[in-house]
Amino acid sequence: MNIEQTLILIDGSGYLYRAFHALPDLSNRQGQATHAIYGVVSMLRRLLKTYQPHYAAVVFDAKGRTFRHELFADYKANRPAMPDELIQQIAPLHGLIKALGLPLLVEPNVEADDVIATLTKQATEQAMQVLIFTSDKDFAQLVNPQVTLINTLNETTLDEAGVFAKFGVMPHQIVDYLTLIGDTVDNIPGVPKVGPKTAAKWLAQYGDLNHLLQHAHEIKGKVGEYLRQSQNQLPLSKQLVQVKTDVTLDYAIHDLQIKTPDFSQLRHYYQQLDFNVWLAELDSINPPVLEPKKTVNYHTILTQEQWQLWLARLQQADYFAFDTETTSLNALDAEMVGFSFALTPHEAVYVPLMHRYLNAPVQLDQQSILNDLKPLLEDEQRLKIGQHLKYDAHILANYDINLRGIAFDTLLESYVLDSLSRHDLDSLAEFYLNYKTVSFTDIAGKGKKQLDFSEIPIEQAAFYAAEDADIALQLHQCLYAKLTQNENLLNVYETIERPLIPVLMQMERTGVKIDAHLLAQHSGELQQRLTELEQQAHTLAGHSFNLNSTQQLQVVLFEEQGLPVLQKTPKGQASTAESVLQELAHSYPIAEVIMAHRSVSKLKSTYTDALPQQIRANTGRIHTSYQQSVTATGRLSSTDPNLQNIPIRTAEGRRIRQAFIAESGFKIMSVDYSQIELRIMAHLSQDETLLNAFLTGIDVHQATAAEVFNVPLQAVSTEQRRSAKAINFGLIYGMSAYGLSKQLGIESPQAQNYIDLYFERYPKVKEYMDNIRQFARDQGFVETVFGRRLYLPDINSRHYQKRQYAERTAINAPMQGTAADIIKRAMIVIYNWLNQDLHDHIKMILQVHDELVFEVAVDYLPIAQQKIPELMTQVVALKIPLEVQMGIADNWDQAH
Repeated sequence: MNIEQTLILIDGSGYLYRAFHALPDLSNRQGQATHAIYGVVSMLRRLLKTYQPHYAAVVFDAKGRTFRHELFADYKANRPAMPDELIQQIAPLHGLIKALGLPLLVEPNVEADDVIATLTKQATEQAMQVLIFTSDKDFAQLVNPQVTLINTLNETTLDEAGVFAKFGVMPHQIVDYLTLIGDTVDNIPGVPKVGPKTAAKWLAQYGDLNHLLQHAHEIKGKVGEYLRQSQNQLPLSKQLVQVKTDVTLDYAIHDLQIKTPDFSQLRHYYQQLDFNVWLAELDSINPPVLEPKKTVNYHTILTQEQWQLWLARLQQADYFAFDTETTSLNALDAEMVGFSFALTPHEAVYVPLMHRYLNAPVQLDQQSILNDLKPLLEDEQRLKIGQHLKYDAHILANYDINLRGIAFDTLLESYVLDSLSRHDLDSLAEFYLNYKTVSFTDIAGKGKKQLDFSEIPIEQAAFYAAEDADIALQLHQCLYAKLTQNENLLNVYETIERPLIPVLMQMERTGVKIDAHLLAQHSGELQQRLTELEQQAHTLAGHSFNLNSTQQLQVVLFEEQGLPVLQKTPKGQASTAESVLQELAHSYPIAEVIMAHRSVSKLKSTYTDALPQQIRANTGRIHTSYQQSVTATGRLSSTDPNLQNIPIRTAEGRRIRQAFIAESGFKIMSVDYSQIELRIMAHLSQDETLLNAFLTGIDVHQATAAEVFNVPLQAVSTEQRRSAKAINFGLIYGMSAYGLSKQLGIESPQAQNYIDLYFERYPKVKEYMDNIRQFARDQGFVETVFGRRLYLPDINSRHYQKRQYAERTAINAPMQGTAADIIKRAMIVIYNWLNQDLHDHIKMILQVHDELVFEVAVDYLPIAQQKIPELMTQVVALKIPLEVQMGIADNWDQAH
């Protein structure tokens, strides 16, 4: 195929609708639908790569009516209005197409089909080949030796032979064929009861529509009557299905040359739409022009004279951005290699202190520089700006510097603005500043050969380090300006997230003492239990097999044992996922045994084997890291190790908690908010019955059981209370009748009846749920009591399951997020109280969901028992009081 003598025409409108209805929902961080854009652009990218065309155009229908509506008022009358989700994708798609260098054509008063047909005629008259990319059967009328249709959706090609094979008629007969069968989508009437086979048979016999109508009297039966009755209407139908080939156009074929892509615009759209894979690909082949890097003023400090000049500037500044460069991401182990400062955008300095490689230049004395910096960094009045300043505070603490004046952390500013987005410095710079930073792997390499920062040559390290401080400063200016536009978000940042930094840092440095001997003993018991479960599984299967092998498990469960296949993997194999085995375990003992084996194996590998290996030699304790910017709702997460997911409902899980012990002379104290999310629901819904249950001190689950089952409070049975508890907690998590039926082991209609009764008794709870769902649909987000915003990009999704999940989240997120805000506020006030000379005697060591765990000196137990519950319950005034449960013991399990 001669590319320069080939014209490629793309049915943009056709592909847009196909992509919209065929692809799963996608959206960017702002909740804008993007799946139709993604589908069309994917096709165009493949087309450009495969065909490398010289001439091409993407053609779309224009808004409004066309000449066909003037011919026939009911033309396309049955078509529903274009969905809003699709409308909002058209403009960015058009922009992307232009950025790709493809001509974009939209002509008023005609359809895309007519523009394509006209251009096809012009091209063939110039002896060109034409490839039309479409899935619309109407274009078959254009096929000839020079014109071929290609459907990229099913990878089919239609030439003349292909048209005949598919429709049973030749291309020149397609218009008559379409006239006879009509088009229900476009509301074009054909001959009643005449389908593709009949139309093809008639045209094979009579050649064309005119000859068929001349012989209409020969057609027997009812269908012949319909044909004769339709004779007067068929000319109009033919006019409607026939594409125009004489549209007046302001351009010719030679105007449709492919242009060089506009990489700047492509980058803009990829960033805006969160097409990150394409963005990375674009950056690799066409790195962004980084204008700031041409104008930045970055310096490396290697002499005392240079340092004293910069130190003087820092001492005179009200605020500055800074960043530490270290040997490790583990803050407690890391050594400081150097640090950077920025006072104004595009200007920064790097001070190397400990680069260790052959022929490294002489650097300033680390201790001397740190002595200079200590008063400045510990000065509360000198405001500090940085990215993830908790890490930098840890590093400085390793050198006996207590970082104060933490004012602006760009990681947390970003998190408060949009918890669903990415908050690393590189991503933030690209998204908010349209700036591509130097990544760590750019200078350090990857994998096993990756250098630590001390091994990187200073001339490479300096720009990277200075840039970190500079970009943090620029990002703060951008992000804080956005925060100040919303008083609630600013309040969340300034009263919850920022003050929490030193609280978490101190908890991480304190750590928690572990009984390694007890865990080793427990590990041995778990291994024995694993062996027993393995033997049980082998007995049930009738032979030995590897319980950890997915392939062997599939054979045993679904081929040999004949268990039903509930779900398949993407490759079409029977799934052995945990959710599948949980369902099968209700009816099949072998599935129950395998589930138990997996659970015990996870406990052993994750906790009893792993935790002793994470005890630090210098403290004898383990030190988790709390992440503030991971969850969508504001909850903290715990990593390295994760101490928030240790099971509490199983004996094995409680045994692990028994290994969390106090130092000699101390006790473990656990203080747990009681039913906090239900209390928040009562506050938000203002349901009088629910509020009254809490205000009068009645067991809320017992009260709910009395209401739902219509029995006196004293007559509520244990089973009824259990059911009421499942309803209470299930509904605040948006649980359906099906989910409740599974949890209670009852039929769905009975579960639905429970839900209906619940809403009858608590009508304002139902009203609140309906209102918050509608608010989420209208606004795209929900908020906590304190104003934390939780975005729900799938709340208006066409995809049922995604939409349902978003609606459940809309109900629960304000409660879970408010609970997270409350415990964070409690941690802050307790931290401030403990810092009044009590932190050596009362140590806050763990936060797990609604629970705080303390290590308390025995002599200080009375003050801790009195003050900590007081602070936790008075941290916020809801319409009902907060309550806590408290326990004191030698280990965490006994205290909880």
